[in-house]
Amino acid sequence: MKILPVDKIREADAYTIKNEPIASIDLMERAATQLFKWIKKHVDRTHTIHVFAGLGNNGGDGLALSRMLSVKGYDVKVYLIRYSDKTSEDFRINYERLHEAGLEKNVTDIKEGDTLPEIDENNIIVDAIFGSGLTRPVKGFIGKVVEHINSQPAVKIAIDIPTGLYADSHSDPKGGAIISADYTLSFQFPKLAFLLPENDRFAGQWHVLDIGLLPEYINNVKVTEFYMQKRDIAPMIKQRRIFSHKGTFGHALLIAGSYGKMGAAILASRGCLRSGVGLLHTHIPKMGYSIMQTATPETMLSIDRYENYFSEVPDLGMFNAVGIGPGLGMEHQSQMALKLLIQNYKSPIVFDADALNILAENKTWLPWLPTHSILTPHPKEFERLVGKWSDDYDKLKKLREFCFKYNVYVVLKGAFTATCFPDKNIYFNSTGNPGMATAGSGDVLTGMITGLLAQGYTPGVAAVVGVYLHGLAGDLAAKKNGQEAVVAGDIIEHIGKAFKKTRPA
Repeated sequence: MKILPVDKIREADAYTIKNEPIASIDLMERAATQLFKWIKKHVDRTHTIHVFAGLGNNGGDGLALSRMLSVKGYDVKVYLIRYSDKTSEDFRINYERLHEAGLEKNVTDIKEGDTLPEIDENNIIVDAIFGSGLTRPVKGFIGKVVEHINSQPAVKIAIDIPTGLYADSHSDPKGGAIISADYTLSFQFPKLAFLLPENDRFAGQWHVLDIGLLPEYINNVKVTEFYMQKRDIAPMIKQRRIFSHKGTFGHALLIAGSYGKMGAAILASRGCLRSGVGLLHTHIPKMGYSIMQTATPETMLSIDRYENYFSEVPDLGMFNAVGIGPGLGMEHQSQMALKLLIQNYKSPIVFDADALNILAENKTWLPWLPTHSILTPHPKEFERLVGKWSDDYDKLKKLREFCFKYNVYVVLKGAFTATCFPDKNIYFNSTGNPGMATAGSGDVLTGMITGLLAQGYTPGVAAVVGVYLHGLAGDLAAKKNGQEAVVAGDIIEHIGKAFKKTRPA
């Protein structure tokens, strides 16, 4: 799914209005109908719904929704925030429709200095004050209204985007008030803002409502951010042919483990095997031999000359893909061996964990990285590579610049894991849950991506497919055990089911 910036969303609206064709007010009615259906499904009639409406089209959505809810027996109270004498045309029409339906008794004008209503936890607040077109901080009278709404214990539902939150740029809560929504109902597309940690307390749980914007525009418009869902991932998964054999599915090498950290090598190896790779060698220090033979007998072993850590690169000629880093350690010999690997292996390498930390301490090596290598940092590891950022939008800027400069892919892990390509496009992931914030989860992902790369997936596809399947396996594990009880091994055990759920029928 494409993530359209605000200017492109406006173009999509205008294109639909012109080419469907449909009147603007009828498109608003269609959007309000989707809002109504969602609220009807999730909110029963025992709750009073308090709609705070601005004077533009977001307010018009709120008025149309209020009319639909009232007609179906909901107790609805509407508060018009009179910050201006001007209204949009579609707001005006919906205001008249509300009165024509005999619902004017439900409407209260709120002006500066008026007492604002107290709304208890048994009721619902709908935020329809400002939409995604907002270009300046919410202060003064409207800011006080927003702060009052935030102080109420009622559940808060934002229409399209919470009032005060910018869709495409940093929103400073110190500079202006922002609604802290429990739910946000976004039209047609998610907003980039919803995918960034700094906005979690404002967007809450968000849902995308299809309002029927014409696909011809959506299919052709150029964007730089995407939200990857099953329908995007399923066509990327390779189908196995009947005469395939283990040599068909590639030979991977993982370099992992050190004294006290052999668990990382086990988890990465098992994740790699579950990804469908044909053959796997894992290079480990001597002390890990018995551990690995017992824990993952399907894995062939390459044994380092050193007892406790990685110090030498094995013969690379037989391998289709290499992944390095889980549990590796930071010994000087390990750093020198990593440098040798970078210099001698000409195909993409998957870098994780201590391999990333070694690169962060030796940034002059970054230009040597094999073209289209894949780096899988969590935010702190990424910070060590690129330095601090001022906000999450600045973080994305640094992410794009890094991938472009070094011609690599970066999987920036976290909620909605962001995979950035060398062309600066970013693909956000739709699977995963907080239960996956557990030791070893990243090691499993490294193994999976390495295994997919060995099977002939291109680096970008290996990254986005690996991230999606990893997240889905985590979702299945959380469904079975609860988020709090998920461990990395549970993710591995659900990789197969994740494939089954994603593969085209």
